[in-house]
Amino acid sequence: MSTHPTRDTAAAPDGAGSTLIANISSLVTNDHETVAAAEHGPLGVVRNAAVVVEGDRVAWVGTESEAPATDSRVDAGGRAMLPGFVDSHSHLLFGGDRTEEFAARMSGRPYTAGGIRTTVEATRAADDAELAANLARHVREALRQGTTTLETKSGYGLTVEDEVRALRIAADQVDETTYLGAHVVPPEYASDPDGYVDLVTGPMLDACARHARWVDVFCERGAFDGDQARAVLAAGVARGLVPRVHAGQLGPGPGVRLAVEFDAASADHCTHLSDEDVDALAGSRTVATLLPGCEFSTRSPYPDARRLLDAKVTVALSTDCNPGSSYTSSMPFCVAVAVREMGMTPDEAVWAATAGGAAALRRIDIGRVTPGARADLVLLDAPSHVHLAYRPGVPLVAAVWQRGERVL
Repeated sequence: MSTHPTRDTAAAPDGAGSTLIANISSLVTNDHETVAAAEHGPLGVVRNAAVVVEGDRVAWVGTESEAPATDSRVDAGGRAMLPGFVDSHSHLLFGGDRTEEFAARMSGRPYTAGGIRTTVEATRAADDAELAANLARHVREALRQGTTTLETKSGYGLTVEDEVRALRIAADQVDETTYLGAHVVPPEYASDPDGYVDLVTGPMLDACARHARWVDVFCERGAFDGDQARAVLAAGVARGLVPRVHAGQLGPGPGVRLAVEFDAASADHCTHLSDEDVDALAGSRTVATLLPGCEFSTRSPYPDARRLLDAKVTVALSTDCNPGSSYTSSMPFCVAVAVREMGMTPDEAVWAATAGGAAALRRIDIGRVTPGARADLVLLDAPSHVHLAYRPGVPLVAAVWQRGERVL
């Protein structure tokens, strides 16, 4: 196995003409139906595989022995390849950090939603350049670990001006932006939470809607109750935004059922679920997005992925990267924790971190390696995707292609 993937010919640079990536020991396609050489099963694995990239798209997938002629060739060195990770839940627009809070929590102080207000103060004080640079650093960090699609949210400004600038800055750097004015009630509205909901569903939404695809609400004790969350979601839908919901992180509540009622793309966290919640998810197209970095960082119980999977709920994995409760941008880490702590098999966790994330964003062009999909590819310094869980904490990402361009 060579140290790096090598180019056999230099007829065309990555992203120009057609490029064959060959000598792939094991290719995860997430599509056993349209890829003829793929093994049956959700990962649609192709052995001794090759991929042809043309422009920003996958043009062909199959066994190397059947590969067509191309303008250039890259030798994958007998490594495993999978789709780029799809991180469908993050909070990357913020100022400051919460190191002291984390240290205190590791010394025994419990986590509550109130710590968000610390980041709100720092974010309001930061200028645009500082916020943009901080976001760019985290986007690069995630890319180095194989994440080729990111969703990120506003929610640390909580004024009309600060929420708009967060979404405007985010839209320049990430694929998917979410309006989360309903993160927590800011201090200036502590005595009038319903007044803040009026702001979130009125002037703030009016200013933010054109910068976002999604609307989200933290439906949780210490944040927004069911009636307030319903108002936020209904207002967002009326403005053409698609719902997502923070649900069931700190305790049971109405969040999951609200998500299903509004046909939300995802209900995120899902740590505390009733049987009715699971049944509602199973009968819907709402994805249960699990965020194990949060439980790891707050010493909270992990969500029961096995319970959801056995009920035929679609499950995604995401980092929840944020400065308070889950300051990790590593999807490989989340895969390993999901396998170790949440009852997922390595195959299920890899699917959830790729195709599951795509489903949570209602995208069919990412999270898979099949003709017509966006050419987002991750080459591992390992013979199998199972090594993501088998070798936790090891930097296994050897190369990354994003939109057909080799960026790592």
